[in-house]
Amino acid sequence: MAAGEDTSHILSGLTNQLPDRDPEETAEWVESLDALIREQGTERAQYIMRSLLQRAGAQSVGVPMVTTTDYVNTIPVDQEAQFPGNEEYERRYRAYMRWNAAVMVHRAQRPEIGVGGHISTYAGAATLYEVGFNHFFRGKDHPGGGDQVFFQGHASPGMYARAFMEGRLSEEDLDGFRQEKSREGHALSSYPHPRLMPHFWEFPTVSMGIGPMNAIYQAQSNRYLHNRGLKDTADQQVWAFLGDGEMDEPESRGLLQLAANENLDNLNFVINCNLQRLDGPVRGNGKIMQELEAFFRGAGWNVIKVVWGREWDDLLTRDTDGSLVKIMNETPDGDYQTYKAESGGFVREHFFGKDPHTKDLVADLTDDEIWNLKRGGHDYRKVYAAYKAATEFKGKPTVILAKTVKGYGLGPHFEGRNATHQMKKLTLDDLKKFRDHLRIPVTDEQLEKDPYRPPYFHPGTDAPEIKYLLERRAALGGSVPERRSKHSDIELPEAKTYEVAKRGSGKQQAATTMAFVRLLKDLMRDKNFGKHIAPIIPDEARTFGMDAFFPTAKIYNPKGQNYLSVDRDLVLAYKESAQGQLIHPGINEAGAVAAFTAAGTAYATHGVPLVPVYVFYSMFGFQRTGDAFWAAADQMTRGFIIGATAGRTTLTGEGLQHADGHSPLLASTNPAVVTYDPAYGYEMGHIVRDGLERMYGHDSTDRNLMYYLTVYNEPIVQPAEPENLDVEGVLKGIYKLAASTTEGPKSQILASGVSVPWALEAQRILAEDWGVSADVWSVTSWNELRRDGLAAEEEAFLNPGKDARQPFVTKQLEGAQGPVVAVSDYMKAVPDQIRQFVPNEFATLGADGFGFSDTRAAARRFFKNDIHSVVVKTLQLLAAKGEVDGQAPAQAIEKYRLLNVNAGTTGNAGGES
Repeated sequence: MAAGEDTSHILSGLTNQLPDRDPEETAEWVESLDALIREQGTERAQYIMRSLLQRAGAQSVGVPMVTTTDYVNTIPVDQEAQFPGNEEYERRYRAYMRWNAAVMVHRAQRPEIGVGGHISTYAGAATLYEVGFNHFFRGKDHPGGGDQVFFQGHASPGMYARAFMEGRLSEEDLDGFRQEKSREGHALSSYPHPRLMPHFWEFPTVSMGIGPMNAIYQAQSNRYLHNRGLKDTADQQVWAFLGDGEMDEPESRGLLQLAANENLDNLNFVINCNLQRLDGPVRGNGKIMQELEAFFRGAGWNVIKVVWGREWDDLLTRDTDGSLVKIMNETPDGDYQTYKAESGGFVREHFFGKDPHTKDLVADLTDDEIWNLKRGGHDYRKVYAAYKAATEFKGKPTVILAKTVKGYGLGPHFEGRNATHQMKKLTLDDLKKFRDHLRIPVTDEQLEKDPYRPPYFHPGTDAPEIKYLLERRAALGGSVPERRSKHSDIELPEAKTYEVAKRGSGKQQAATTMAFVRLLKDLMRDKNFGKHIAPIIPDEARTFGMDAFFPTAKIYNPKGQNYLSVDRDLVLAYKESAQGQLIHPGINEAGAVAAFTAAGTAYATHGVPLVPVYVFYSMFGFQRTGDAFWAAADQMTRGFIIGATAGRTTLTGEGLQHADGHSPLLASTNPAVVTYDPAYGYEMGHIVRDGLERMYGHDSTDRNLMYYLTVYNEPIVQPAEPENLDVEGVLKGIYKLAASTTEGPKSQILASGVSVPWALEAQRILAEDWGVSADVWSVTSWNELRRDGLAAEEEAFLNPGKDARQPFVTKQLEGAQGPVVAVSDYMKAVPDQIRQFVPNEFATLGADGFGFSDTRAAARRFFKNDIHSVVVKTLQLLAAKGEVDGQAPAQAIEKYRLLNVNAGTTGNAGGES
């Protein structure tokens, strides 16, 4: 039954379209199944039913795929694994943690602080986490290497509360929640932020949907490391804790097929189904657990539902006619939410009272006993059985759908209420009721003394339950979460590896994309360093000239290549391998960034450095996946991001949605991204070497960087590296490329990327046609020049009376005479970043507005950032100063037909990388 069809009653959903011509025979078949279950158990019955379904399919008997099952637990009672822990101890300190988590948020919301926090998420999910902490989550000292756990962002107070019980955090630390500067040294970040707490959190997850996506690719990355022989990860599990409301994010569901296709049985999703979004029910008129069950099962996952606690087992056993299950199936989530905000008597009347049989089932139960019929996500035994089944299941990833109550135990003002997510503090009465519910030994006097500062509680390290807690973590390999950045040594490439970048392209033309690919190929061939590179290309390798990697590096596929390739006889045949080095996510930029993040943090997650090199259409980078890059920065990812087919006018025929005129601006918003717009291969060689040194060199102090290089698909003759190259200028953002030898009025042309050859041609025309002397500067990074300039201003601001440091660009241009014309193939705002640091008169040419399909020459003439536009703008600035004839600009416009898009000559028609 597909999601969206009538799922009100699953059993009738299979039969309601067919007539029953012999009810007696039908009853006999059903009785036979019941007898089989009674006598041989559910496991045998499962095998028989699967065998019958398989046979029915072979005989062309039309039995529809059942993607949803009844609204009951997936694991039958007789197949539940026995709970191995001390449930009393675990329940006791789980109560302490729930109290301390809520108190921490409450104290952070006192009037003079008011920084907020979330109480209800962890309150409802505490059991889901604690079963994991006590029995499943393996720390980094475990012989198997430890698990990776993606914690639900809003549940962070619970993780801090556990760390407090373990002795990892103090009361002073808890009081620093969300006060990262004012409580520096004792501060806790609001959510899982590795960059803010680099020894505690491993994965940032509060950007909804990014966590599920990254968890999938983390599981894939574990297998990638294993299959390539870089690390044995066979005994490591990935856990992702998610909310049912979060599953509405397309990123949360959009990559499920990868996990199924690659049989990632090292991956477990745990979805906290409290049936609530931030504002109200997730599916008020429907059933989110049923919807998710159908979706995940259809995507090829193993699905385990944990709907009801053990208190329901007896009722379900006595539900011989299926009346109770029928009501469970038919009750919408909006009603289930309402039940938990009411009372046991209300549930008796409105739930069990729907059918005389079910009303009789609970006739002997008090209203309190009915109220204590728990949801499965609050039952240790049910959750343990689900986790054990998930970790033992082979061949598919597993999703556990656990039904809970948001704000569980916080009292009637919180439990199941629509507004519970936004509620940050408890009243004095709430605190007392919460204390009583959890049996915390805190007195009324202590609470009444200062209701804004209720005390934390810790029974002491000698308490038997705390000893037990610490013993469980020691047995599982240490505390979780924990981040370690120590990694195995990495030998960086030898100097000769970069020779290909220094040589240029001789008489041949090559775009900067190809110059980069040639450099990457040599880096991958480096005998010591090459194995650490993880190239990532989302289905555009041929566009970027990277198909040469196919037969040698091979494309990673854990199943290898089990088909006869159509291009097997070609030199550059498509070749997949379980040991492949090239990560190929398909047409999937979001997945590619997730793969980039997993690889780029392997140095911390696994202690094995990988250097991801993600190559993509530049327009589909920061614009499409900027949030994922932000999460990558938070996770302290290291690697190279290569924005190919860059610029607004270089990708001639593709048009608007492929025309990147602004990615450097978007990249500038990410503090971890170092952005370059190089013009030549030799510049890239120095930039890549510098990037590797900063990420993994012995003397580096700022390692957690992502280098963004924009490269173009317009072929030019790549020059060899000049003698006495200003390498410092290349790396810091600007160097003088070509000084003019002409005597005449002085001007300066600053250009980046593909526009540098235009500047050189403009220099020649200005000299030959107008007698103007123009020096040409290659600006490798407008962004880095601006960052340096702002840093210099900040230093001067905070050190009045001291000599101010000159920004690098100001120092480089010191003594440069005449007006400055800055040009790039990006919108004017990109070069304008440095305007305030240039003392000369400054004008910008760029490509503002939407892109379009046309020739490069026509596009550049339209945007007025071509060769002749540089000439005219320079003349205009000089004319205003009286240094050239006042009619020169108008004459130049007419001479070069600047207003005619068909008169443009800038660039060439070649489009190969």
